[in-house]
Amino acid sequence: MNLFDSFKDPELCRSVLDKIRSELRGELRFMEVCGTHTVSIFRSGIRSLLPDSVKHLSGPGCPVCVTHDREVAAFLELAARDDVIVATFGDLMRVPGPDRATLKAAQAEGARVRIVYSPFDALQLAVNNPTEKVVFLGVGFETTAPTVAATVRMAAEQGVSNFSVLSFHKLVPPALQALVDDDELRVQAFLLPGHVSTIIGIEPYRFLAEERNLPAVVGGFEPLDILQALLLFVRQHNDGAPAVVNNYKRAVADAGNPKAVSVMHEVFTTGDALWRGIGTIPDSGLSFSESFRAFDAREVFSLDLPDVRELPGCRCGDVLKGKIRPDQCPLFKKACTPASPVGPCMVSTEGSCAAYYKYQL
Repeated sequence: MNLFDSFKDPELCRSVLDKIRSELRGELRFMEVCGTHTVSIFRSGIRSLLPDSVKHLSGPGCPVCVTHDREVAAFLELAARDDVIVATFGDLMRVPGPDRATLKAAQAEGARVRIVYSPFDALQLAVNNPTEKVVFLGVGFETTAPTVAATVRMAAEQGVSNFSVLSFHKLVPPALQALVDDDELRVQAFLLPGHVSTIIGIEPYRFLAEERNLPAVVGGFEPLDILQALLLFVRQHNDGAPAVVNNYKRAVADAGNPKAVSVMHEVFTTGDALWRGIGTIPDSGLSFSESFRAFDAREVFSLDLPDVRELPGCRCGDVLKGKIRPDQCPLFKKACTPASPVGPCMVSTEGSCAAYYKYQL
């Protein structure tokens, strides 16, 4: 058996699951904050195998889902301009904004919206169209922000003046702080995001154990990875000895990727950011540093975030905070389906509602 296959081996998974069942004392409520973990937990059937005393909460780990209504409105405002080509990842195309308008609908009506597979593709689009203004929609966590930052630095080095980025990147640790400050959630442990942790390492999560007495484990995405993280939760919970543990060492270094963090902080600086369902979280977003303001689309186009009303009936925000299950939203599987989504949690393949719809029911 090779290393990769071992993390899917049914016998190994069953052994760890038996240990969880036999060792757990009391209830354990854990939250994952990564869209890939969300999908992996549902797809593998882990939820149905866990004892009733283990409660899984799905948190704000989907970058498209946490993008705020006002930010989506800004995307649409840019797309409506005749002098702009909007470059975006494909998962933003169907995220609904005011009156359920989307970038996909805007494109169908003539807006120049282009799907790209990396921010470097967006920069090349600007190079190939020197008389046009190209704006890349910067959405994502610490996983994607360094690549966007490297692209901006490349644009500066090459003197590409018709390229800019609308940065709505968000940072995970401040969101975790906001979640633990919410007494209604009663989260007892966090399954930390593997992809984000490859960039930032484990140090930014230390406050969870040292200040909040909460176990936290960086885990991989295979069934055995997730079950091993749960067993670590159980043992820390039983022993009253919370710690931040890197259980994904085959991909995550404890120190993360210092070079990626360095370029991210060279181009961006931290500031307040809007999160769907949570509101403003201090120092949880990335805006442009002084040296790279020429590439800030908000300044280039004098953009303000429009005031918009929330999507009627959609409870995506409460799903993102782990306060309700997707099927407790009144629109779930009725007005809101993957074919006709009302909220972004049903749009993204990493969204809790989409995963629940596909794998749970």
